[in-house]
Amino acid sequence: MKIVTYNIQFATGKDGICDTSRIAKEVNGADIIAFQEVDRFWQRSHNTDQVAALMTAFPEYYAEYGAGINLFNDNKDDNGHVIHSRQQFGNLILSRFPIAYSRHHLLPKRGSIGPISLQRSALECVVLTDIGPIRLINTHLTHLSSDTRLPQIEKLIDIHRKGPFEGEPVCGDVEDTYWKLDEELPIAPNHSIIMGDFNCTPGTTEYTCMTGPVCDYGGRIINPELFIDAYVASGHEENEGHTSDVNAKLVRLDYIFLSTPLAQYIERCWIDYSATGSDHQPVWLELDTENVERK
Repeated sequence: MKIVTYNIQFATGKDGICDTSRIAKEVNGADIIAFQEVDRFWQRSHNTDQVAALMTAFPEYYAEYGAGINLFNDNKDDNGHVIHSRQQFGNLILSRFPIAYSRHHLLPKRGSIGPISLQRSALECVVLTDIGPIRLINTHLTHLSSDTRLPQIEKLIDIHRKGPFEGEPVCGDVEDTYWKLDEELPIAPNHSIIMGDFNCTPGTTEYTCMTGPVCDYGGRIINPELFIDAYVASGHEENEGHTSDVNAKLVRLDYIFLSTPLAQYIERCWIDYSATGSDHQPVWLELDTENVERK
């Protein structure tokens, strides 16, 4: 099973061209796709609905969208009639497998009268794969500072830990109630895959919160209840590779973090340096699904 995460910068590459079809080609072949920075009706992306465009490019996939930014956006058509729409910016999951249910989480935010502060979010989906339900969380953390990212990291870890405790969106004995479902929902999986643009590099406090502290004798002290970096677990060094740049320095900001029990099923993880549709590079993960036990 192939999974890819890609911050598409509203489908605008370093060449300044905005093109969702180019983005779609760059993730072709993935079974699960996590996009960040997906626009709906912004001038910078030609007032188009990029969610609709990407869903059209993958007509057989299931889709869920979570908008961190959701604004009033009335427009008029050629005849002067008012069109009610929303100006949105957020995360999109496309899946070849059915999405049993989803939850949208707004992440902690700090107001600002200086640098731009954006509402960030995390889109959580339970996907019914051939190997059983998998819990996916697609996120994009703030670019502002470590101090403003750390509460967001804590929120992600809290979402991961509380998922099984909180249960499915509809749970309990619903058989003889008007909440009876056509199909029973899968129990919230214990394990998660959290992926997206974390806006931090390996070695930062945020990264350490996800993967564990560095051991004096080498490696990291990984909490079995938390996560491993799939890129490192597949044989790369932490500081190897890059997915974007900060102040003209190439850095790795985009990650796929897996619950530690899933590490044994990693086949390979890589960065696609040939992609040109954004200012970020997509990160791919391939899992050996033939050997993954049902959870």
